[in-house]
Amino acid sequence: MTDYRKLDPIRKRAVPLQLDAIEAYMAGRLTRRDFVRRATVVGVSLSTIATVLAACGGDGDGAEQAQPEAETGVGGAAVGDVEVQQGGTLRVASIAPANPLDPVAMIDLASYAIVAQSYEFLAYSGSDLKLTPGLAESWEPNEDGSEWTFKIRQGATWWADGSPLTMDDIIASFERNVAYGNSGLKGVVEPGGVTAPDEQTILFTLPRPNGNLPYLVSSDNPQTVVTPANFEQGMLVDKNLNGTGPWRMESYNQATGARFVRNEDWWGGKTPLDTVEWTFFQDLQPQVVAVQSGQADAIVQFGALTGEALLNDPNINAIRLKSAAHQQLWMRVDKGQFTDKRVRQALALCLDREAMVQSLFKGFADIGHDHCFAAVYPFTDPSVTRERDVEQAKQLLADAGVSDITATLHAVKLQEIPDLAVLVRNNAAEIGFDLKVSVEDTTTFYGKSWCPPEPADPPCSGADEIGIVDYGHRGVPDVYLNASLGTKGAWNSAQYQSEEYMQAFREYQASIGVDAQKEAAGEIERILMEDSSTLFPYFFNFLSAHNKEFANIGVTAMGHMFLGNAGRVA
Repeated sequence: MTDYRKLDPIRKRAVPLQLDAIEAYMAGRLTRRDFVRRATVVGVSLSTIATVLAACGGDGDGAEQAQPEAETGVGGAAVGDVEVQQGGTLRVASIAPANPLDPVAMIDLASYAIVAQSYEFLAYSGSDLKLTPGLAESWEPNEDGSEWTFKIRQGATWWADGSPLTMDDIIASFERNVAYGNSGLKGVVEPGGVTAPDEQTILFTLPRPNGNLPYLVSSDNPQTVVTPANFEQGMLVDKNLNGTGPWRMESYNQATGARFVRNEDWWGGKTPLDTVEWTFFQDLQPQVVAVQSGQADAIVQFGALTGEALLNDPNINAIRLKSAAHQQLWMRVDKGQFTDKRVRQALALCLDREAMVQSLFKGFADIGHDHCFAAVYPFTDPSVTRERDVEQAKQLLADAGVSDITATLHAVKLQEIPDLAVLVRNNAAEIGFDLKVSVEDTTTFYGKSWCPPEPADPPCSGADEIGIVDYGHRGVPDVYLNASLGTKGAWNSAQYQSEEYMQAFREYQASIGVDAQKEAAGEIERILMEDSSTLFPYFFNFLSAHNKEFANIGVTAMGHMFLGNAGRVA
């Protein structure tokens, strides 16, 4: 039974975006889990969330659920629930970063994880899609979501010289991202749109309403780490050592690894561990062996096939996170053999997605339907689906007057992607495609095949005709929608342009209520499946692991490993 005596005062003081989430939960349009997620985004306090849950017939435990859980992970001052010892070193196995550590320009998960050891975000997004405070203690939108006010934590300092974090540091960090064309902020935040009304407040004034802005300034958008005001475009983290986070970078070699020592002045308190050592590998299997043999204590990410031994090892804590992480198969729509959407649709229809999920992930994945709205999102329209139909695919090719396609399918040597490329090649052969698989190291693939820096306008216009690229998890799909699918998007390797899609995307961005977001998502799903410029075969569970001798390791499906509270079990 609903207790309106508790709810009415909350509803009266809530701003419209907060009230929308509360009303949607009361009406049964949001599950308990999805309400907690949405409420954290629009700035509802944890105590208020607990009151709403209790008033609607629950026990208020949602407040505890809204806080970071050690093994499902967020960063910042996340507190684990396992007692750990003081002192010691954690050894982490990871794939090597693909490029220099430029916080604004970095594009790979390995770089994200390393930079986030020293530098922090306004907010942190966990694998459960809930947001928790980071350098910002709280945030709140205005009535229509066109302005967002963030209250900044006091006491954070830069360890290089002990100077305090300032509003100028935060403003400059976002100005650099906006100038660079950040994948999540492009079209959302404009130059001059971030200001400081006082010495504890940051105000985002947006050109149009946006109901998801806190995600876009969180760890979900890794390039938005806050750096000093004097940090210029092109400066590298390992050459300009600094940060406000729990770890100070002591050494770094892009080929071999990195070493971090405790930041004694971290605002989050003294870290249990003294040091963290990262060892970089070019392949996954040696990482798995390193953890099994005791040469490493943790592995950032592994696959269900190559790391099956970790799943069955009684000494290993294997972490499985349901996520929106996926691989995108792009096809150039502006030139070459895939300009006719019927050819692209034919390739989409021949893919055996169920077989991919089973053979590549042992079922630890959700089937994708060639749009970026994963099952994990509460506003995804599950009715928009694509079933395998080889005969229809052949008919589409006949209608397009295409008898065969011969092309090189470029794939990065990362996780299961080489095996996925082989499955795509085999499926495509059933409809007359001859795809030659080219598996490339991360430096070659990201720099030449997927999104080469030149030509720069439009971005990725030097991309190859067809390929498969990895995308990490995001708490909302805005980065995918903007960067990989938007006109002149920062990562639009397909060179996809559609005014119909852009209009639907703008409507989605402006849809600040729960029901409006669901309706807008469904329209985008239908457009993307029809145009088929980029295929989304599946969304896989993110797998990470560490030795059970350690605890309170915060892992996210973005590839982050937050270690401020990690330690050896007491």
